[in-house]
Amino acid sequence: MSGIRIYNTLTRREEEFVSLRPGEVRIYSCGVTVYDLCHVGHARSAMVFDVICRYLAFKGYRVTFVRNFTDVDDKVIRRAQQDSVPAAEISERNIAEFRADMRALGVLPPPPEITYYDPKATDFIPEMVALIERLVTKGFAYVVDGDVYFEIARFPHYGRLSGKNLDELLAGARVEVDERKRDPRDFALWKAAKPGEPAWRSPWGEGRPGWHIECSVMSMHFLGESFDIHGGGTDLIFPHHECEIAQSEAATGRPFARYWVHNGLVNFGAEKMSKSLGNTLTIKEFVKRHEPDAFRLYLLGTHYRGPMEFAEERVRDAARALERLWGPVKQARKYAGSQMFGSPRGEPPSEFVTFRQRFIAAMDDDFNTPEALGVLFELGHALHRARDLSIQDFVRGSRELSSLAQVLGLTEPTSSIAGLPPELSKRIASLIRERAEARRRRDWKRADEIRIELQQLGVVVKDTPSGTEWEWKGR
Repeated sequence: MSGIRIYNTLTRREEEFVSLRPGEVRIYSCGVTVYDLCHVGHARSAMVFDVICRYLAFKGYRVTFVRNFTDVDDKVIRRAQQDSVPAAEISERNIAEFRADMRALGVLPPPPEITYYDPKATDFIPEMVALIERLVTKGFAYVVDGDVYFEIARFPHYGRLSGKNLDELLAGARVEVDERKRDPRDFALWKAAKPGEPAWRSPWGEGRPGWHIECSVMSMHFLGESFDIHGGGTDLIFPHHECEIAQSEAATGRPFARYWVHNGLVNFGAEKMSKSLGNTLTIKEFVKRHEPDAFRLYLLGTHYRGPMEFAEERVRDAARALERLWGPVKQARKYAGSQMFGSPRGEPPSEFVTFRQRFIAAMDDDFNTPEALGVLFELGHALHRARDLSIQDFVRGSRELSSLAQVLGLTEPTSSIAGLPPELSKRIASLIRERAEARRRRDWKRADEIRIELQQLGVVVKDTPSGTEWEWKGR
C-alpha cells in the first residue's frame, strides 16, 4: 500500500514507511501552549501535518491524528496573573481562538478516513500522576521536596534523537539549574505547588505536571504505547521530544514512536517567528489580509523540513499563482455547463493519468510538496493545450487537477463560480465549513441536514478520500 519514504529524525535518513498496524497510521503532533493567540509560524506546522494526514488517507490508510493543547504551563500561569483571571479562562479562550484560526486556514476537520483528537493536558492529570509513579517505582525518577525528576543517567539512549551527548548538555543554556537534582541535566516530571498557582493532588503533595510528561500520556492514551509518527517543529527536538522518548520508553520498555517528523521554522529575517521575541503575525490578523489557500500554496512551495522566510509579498504572489492553477477548472466548468463535472464522464486521457503518477511519486518522496505542486502546474499547462483538441478531455483532465489539488488541501475559491451572487457564494461556503465540522464531530444527523439545505441551494456534495467536493448544479 505504502511506497512512501519518510525522513526519520531519529535515524537521520530517509526510510520506507511501514505502519505498525496494516492499513492504519497513528500520528501525534505536539500542539500549542495556549497563553496567547497563534501566529503564522504555528500555522506552518498545522498545515504540514494536515497535508501528511490527507495524503496518507489518499493512499488508503485509516489515519488517527492527535494534536494536544498545553493548557497548564508557566506561560499560561503568568498571563493569568497579569490579567487577574483564572488560568483556565486564559487557556479556554485561546483554545477557542486556535480552533477558529484552523477553520479559517482550512486545516482540518478531516475527511472520514481521518480520526482527529485535540486533548487538553489538564484532562489527563491522573494519568500523568500514574505514569510518574511507574517511573519512580522502576527507579528512573526520584522525589525532592514534592518535586519529581527524571534521572537521565538511568536512560543510556538519552540524546539519541537530538544527537547531543551528556557532556554537551552540562554546558547547555536550556538546562534548569537546581542544586537539589542528582544531576543538573535531570528534568522535572512533577512540580510542587506554589502559592496562587493551579494545583492537583498527587502522592508527592499538591502540584502540577512538568511540560514533557503530558505528551507521553496523551499520545499513549489515544495511540498506544508504540505508534507510527511523532512530530512537531524542529525547535521541539530538544529538550521536549528527547525527554518524551526517555520517560515513555523507560516506563513501558517499548519503542515509543517509529518515525520522528519535524518541520522547519518560519523566520522573520534572521530570527525565528516567536511570541517571546515579539516578531509574530497572528493568524487572526493574517487571514484579514490574505486568502488562506494562497498561504497554503506559499508554505507548500518549500519542503516541510526546510526553514522558510516569511514575506507578505510572496503570499500575494502565491495568490496570483493560485488563480492560474484554478484557471482550467473554471474554464472547464463553463464548458460542462450546469452539469459541472458530472458530464462528460469517464477517466481522464492517458496523458493526464501520468500526471497523477508523478504527483504520487513526488509525495511518496518524503511528502515533497514543491515537486507535487510543480506537477499540478504542469498539468494546468497541458490542459490549456488539450482544450483546443478535445473539450471532453479538457473537462476530464480539469477534474483530475481539482482532485489532486484537494489532496494538498487546496480548494477552489467560491468566488470562481460564475454567475453566483456574492451572498450566495458566502452562504454556500459557510454551510460547507459547518458540514465539515459536523462530520468531524461525527454528527451525521446535522451533516445530512446541511447536505439537504445545500441541495436546495443548487449544490451537490460528494465526500471523497481527499476531502469534500461540491458542485454547483443551479436551481
